[in-house]
Amino acid sequence: MTLLPWVTGVTGLSLLCWLWLACCQGLFWRTDLRLPPNRPEPVLPQPPAGGTPMPEVAIVVPARDEAAVLPLSLPGLLAQKYPGRARVILVDDHSSDGTAAVARALAEQCPEGLPLTVTTPPALPPGWTGKLWAVRHGVELAGEVEWLLLTDADIAHGPQTLAALVAGAQGPGLCPGSAAERLDLVSQMARLRTETRWERLIVPAFVYFFAQLYPFRWSNRPGSRTAAAAGGCSLVRREALERAGGVAAIRGAVIDDVSLARAVKRTGGRTWLGLAERPEELRVLSVRPYPGLGPLWRMVSRSAYAQLRHSPPLLLGTVIALALIYLVPPVATGAGLLTGDLALLVTGATAWLVMTGTYLPMIRYYDRPAPAALLLPFTALLYLLMTVDSAVQHYRGRGAAWKGRTY
Repeated sequence: MTLLPWVTGVTGLSLLCWLWLACCQGLFWRTDLRLPPNRPEPVLPQPPAGGTPMPEVAIVVPARDEAAVLPLSLPGLLAQKYPGRARVILVDDHSSDGTAAVARALAEQCPEGLPLTVTTPPALPPGWTGKLWAVRHGVELAGEVEWLLLTDADIAHGPQTLAALVAGAQGPGLCPGSAAERLDLVSQMARLRTETRWERLIVPAFVYFFAQLYPFRWSNRPGSRTAAAAGGCSLVRREALERAGGVAAIRGAVIDDVSLARAVKRTGGRTWLGLAERPEELRVLSVRPYPGLGPLWRMVSRSAYAQLRHSPPLLLGTVIALALIYLVPPVATGAGLLTGDLALLVTGATAWLVMTGTYLPMIRYYDRPAPAALLLPFTALLYLLMTVDSAVQHYRGRGAAWKGRTY
């Protein structure tokens, strides 16, 4: 039995999409971009020759109701082995759970660590997101430092993370004369938790889809229109941030990391984005738990429609594209098996195979078994529903809700 020709035609279109994505979308599926840049294996940063200290850094941590995760993340920041001046500024964004007290107690337990300043910003003004208002307050308090590390309160850092970020930004071999090699923003996509069943299903796809939308190689290329960063770990040169208009330039952004990278790149800055390294010394790990599908659903739907600029036509196009690219191959494969339509079976199975092959590197990065890559269509269906739900919540006035605030 042969199905209608247009069914095979749609499946063929899906296959063509996958061949194009695999070959022409900036090799988004590869997971080899790590710090230091342009090196195939991780190398621990070394102090500069001659005893010259590395540039001064202020680590700014916005925190709102983060008392539960700070014991897992803050000690790692305080214990940074950085051969230069550095300090941590935790901005308590009007928490109700004792976040500030927990941070001070943790600092007392690390007397040999980096100095910690705990501060609270003024009341949130109109037009600002809470996180960016807190970041602005921390940046102002940091003063005339050369570098700012913007990191989230739920990110645990290995002891060499800060040194590796600065070393990567300074250029290969920390050569001060290699101005062309210097960067203005260096960002690492943190390894997210994959301890629960739902985390193992949703999280690798989250990073995979992000890389597909913002191919790291394109983002890292000077002059490219693509720009992206990971908000959990972004080292930015203070001068570059000021040149871009400061934090105020992106004050209302829900997807603040991408907005920051765009602002820096638009004003002539060079950016670099890669995945976090695996060794303990260089880890950048999210410790925020997502015990079930509900929290993961909210994590994605909170900003999905904002990513589409709250545009119904873009939403419709995204739904159609997700269905064509991710759902058609397995459906066509099943239909071909049931009906004996060989052309449909071969076309659908080939598209599914290419899809699975592009997902395998990310599955391996998250230590998942290779057969788990076959589940990407199901995960993509969940993301499609999350995106639609994001639009529904937006029109109900509950879009981009986070820690008691709705933007």
